[in-house]
Amino acid sequence: MHLRLISWFFIILNFMEYIGSQNASRGRRQRRMHPNVSQGCQGGCATCSDYNGCLSCKPKLFFVLERIGMKQIGVCLSSCPSGYYGTRYPDINKCTKCKADCDTCFNKNFCTKCKSGFYLHLGKCLDNCPEGLEANNHTMECVSIVHCEASEWSPWSPCTKKGKTCGFKRGTETRVREIIQHPSAKGNLCPPTSEARKCTVQRKKCPKGERGRKGRERKRKKPSKEESKDAIPDNKGLEPSRETPEQRENKQQQKKRKVQDKQQKSVSVSTVH
Repeated sequence: MHLRLISWFFIILNFMEYIGSQNASRGRRQRRMHPNVSQGCQGGCATCSDYNGCLSCKPKLFFVLERIGMKQIGVCLSSCPSGYYGTRYPDINKCTKCKADCDTCFNKNFCTKCKSGFYLHLGKCLDNCPEGLEANNHTMECVSIVHCEASEWSPWSPCTKKGKTCGFKRGTETRVREIIQHPSAKGNLCPPTSEARKCTVQRKKCPKGERGRKGRERKRKKPSKEESKDAIPDNKGLEPSRETPEQRENKQQQKKRKVQDKQQKSVSVSTVH
């Protein structure tokens, strides 16, 4: 009886030692891989950690560190986020942050969009644009200065006066042109788009319905025959005013004086001869 118990005791002891050795070897294997490495990573991670997130990415994915407070977490993405540029290496594809004045970039030395207050020129972010260029505040880029361009002059218009082509001798003719290209902020201003000069033509009568304004006004002012007749006072119906005897005498004396003056003048003329 005692022998059976002792044999069972050794069997159980040997079994426990075997399990302990298996667990110890598994732990040593995991420590050799990476400390705190988790199995079954998600989000494109090839290897990961519960504390640090992704440690390496699956093929073609980019590894980038995202800061959360004081902690950085590894993330695997199909493309780099804004403000980073991607670089592919044999062992890892990495996202690197652009320069401080650059909002988006193609690589370390070539910016594609600048941050506020900077102007993009040939992949660089500048405070001021170089000479010969001007800043475009809409695109935040340094662009070429654009000067105004105008078309050729049109032919001179017919000689007119107050909108008419007849009834005058001296008038005005005009010509115009169009603006083809408007200038930029620092470009040359546009020239005048219209021009006028005086002209002289042979006077010709206007056909009916095309008389000038003055002719129409004169026609309106000229009274008709009936109106002129109405305007003349009609004294036929009035009785002639009666003269007093004194007025008659005065008239007769004036007539006599006129006759005497004529006689005197005729006498003086004859004596001169």
